[in-house]
Amino acid sequence: MALVKRGKTWHTHFFVDGQRFRQSLDTSDWRGAQAREKELITQASQGKLAPVSQQFGRLAFGEAADRFLEGRRLDLSDASQKKEKQLLVQPRRFFGAQTLQKITTENLVSFREWRVQAGVGPAIINMEMGVIRRMMKKAKRWHLVGAEIKPLREPRSIGRALAHPEKVKLLAKAKSRPGWHNARLAGILALNTTMRGCEIKNLRWRDVDLLTRVLSVRKSKTEAGERTIPINDAAFAAIRELRERAQPFNGTEPEHFLFPACENEHIDPTKPMKSWRSAWRQLTKAAGIPGLRFHDLRHHAITELAESQASDQTIMSVAGHVSQRMLARYSHVRMEAKRQALDALSRGSERQGYDTKNDTKGDSGFTVAAEVIEKNGRHEETRTPDLYRVNNEVSNLNGLLSVAFPPKLRSELPKNRAVLLTSC
Repeated sequence: MALVKRGKTWHTHFFVDGQRFRQSLDTSDWRGAQAREKELITQASQGKLAPVSQQFGRLAFGEAADRFLEGRRLDLSDASQKKEKQLLVQPRRFFGAQTLQKITTENLVSFREWRVQAGVGPAIINMEMGVIRRMMKKAKRWHLVGAEIKPLREPRSIGRALAHPEKVKLLAKAKSRPGWHNARLAGILALNTTMRGCEIKNLRWRDVDLLTRVLSVRKSKTEAGERTIPINDAAFAAIRELRERAQPFNGTEPEHFLFPACENEHIDPTKPMKSWRSAWRQLTKAAGIPGLRFHDLRHHAITELAESQASDQTIMSVAGHVSQRMLARYSHVRMEAKRQALDALSRGSERQGYDTKNDTKGDSGFTVAAEVIEKNGRHEETRTPDLYRVNNEVSNLNGLLSVAFPPKLRSELPKNRAVLLTSC
């Protein structure tokens, strides 16, 4: 049990039989707050006071959603808050004034079916159900109605890597229209830094060091995404072009964004650009690769890093991956690279001429072949002194065997030379 003063008002927080009770005492007097807290504990012990979870569960879905979002304000970033608010738009429409306590398993299944009929994909439906699940858990109701509801299966496609001609055509086509200027420069940065679209939009000039040619990602999707990335020649040229473009409207201050907002033909470098989605769709369609997502450029960059024989640790450091599992998820080696690797195996087999029948069949003669070792820093076909001694002993043994066993007896002896040598 605890008394906490918020502003000028005392609040209580206590547990009775595992149930949590937390509410305002509506007083600024400490002694009055103590007396009021004892009364509430007595009421809770007698079952006359509803715990916080029950109070939340009695709210209509819309009001419960508002309180839920307000309680998440300190836990989520601004972007995540907007996302959860958007994910609750359709659940609000479906459940209306229905209280959380009256939502049943059938209601939740009906909501999913309603969204499927509207043509919504499984990923969006699962995210909407995730927000509903968190609300129901706060009301202590999920274990009663949602324990048997499993997420819908989502497609396993995680992106694609461009073929070299596609990459060249995309960048060349992006130069043909001024309206695709931002999409082109952002695409060059993604292809040469593995940065996500949200990371590129939030880049400020203070994050770019043109002297050491390093940029810092300060705001990312995950903590692992906050990293420093070396700037290669292609990325440096794109950044220099962005800076030259920003100079006429004085958009090169450290706090200004590389991709400033532009609304009604007014450029505001203190705000980031919201999106280049329309330009990107038009560009990819014109380049003959419709459906290519901007995020696929990140997949392509990571794929090229993997094919360049860079270490896993280097790739994770550049791309901002948190684990080996995520690296395996985002790195897809292209089919052409796989084909070349398997062709190399085939060429190696042809050179050695391996044949099971011939290579495993024993030699009918008595000659014991001398061992051959790999190069050890000496001239080719050289051997160590110990190996010379072994070779001499093997040669002497071959001579003794030829004298001891006439040709007529050789066919009756074991064909396995190892058995013969052991018996000798």
